[in-house]
Amino acid sequence: MRVAMSSVAAGRPGRANEDFGGAVPTAAVLIDGAGIPGGEATCRHGVAWYANRLGGGLLSLLSRERDHSLPALLARAVELVTDDHRDTCDVASPLSPSAAVALLRLSGGRADHLVLGDATVLLDRTAGPPLAVTDPREVVISRSYLPALEAAAGDADAYRRILGDLRANRNRPGGFWVAKDDPRAAEEAITGTCPVADLTGAALLSNGASRIVDRFQLTGWPGVLAILSSHGPADVIHRVRRAEARHAVAADDATIVHCTGLGDA
Repeated sequence: MRVAMSSVAAGRPGRANEDFGGAVPTAAVLIDGAGIPGGEATCRHGVAWYANRLGGGLLSLLSRERDHSLPALLARAVELVTDDHRDTCDVASPLSPSAAVALLRLSGGRADHLVLGDATVLLDRTAGPPLAVTDPREVVISRSYLPALEAAAGDADAYRRILGDLRANRNRPGGFWVAKDDPRAAEEAITGTCPVADLTGAALLSNGASRIVDRFQLTGWPGVLAILSSHGPADVIHRVRRAEARHAVAADDATIVHCTGLGDA
């Protein structure tokens, strides 16, 4: 498997890139970390630490534990990273770090994928259009909070309170599911599998990168794959950044892991 990757931080002063992307010969991982202002009081490590720790743990498990399902590996990775800071941080707080997850694994002639939260797995199929695998639950619930968040944009305390109310929907029935402190959330992930021979490639995108399709509508998923093949992941993110500037939209961390040569894994 050949992998091309690009990750670009939002560029806000004093804020690290809260995305993680990585790969081993038979698997790829993308983590899109999430946190809210005030979260530092509950976790001294921060969102970037959580994303990197979770991503690194998943890569290690994926390279060693080939007989376990992707949800089982994600659950184990969540358990490990939670144990890493359980004694120093309030891991159960709604303000503590969480993350969306996208995984791809090649094994026994099959390509398995997993999505939890607002990340995307894009499958480039040999026959038919590409398949974009997404988890819409967080986006659907977040929309109901957007008017209140926009109205509170100038009031930091109100904005933090509303965002906290939104995040209280995490990892509960009727809400949305992300990687955080409870390994059982992995059971709610969207998963699938297909023969490797049915794919010419795949890409994992954080929601900061998928904006090229779902927010700015600069192209469709076939167009994204065409850009990835001809110019690489950095060009997709560059187009997103230009659209953000043109529309005066705050930038978000953007990461793409593009996998080709899947039959070579």
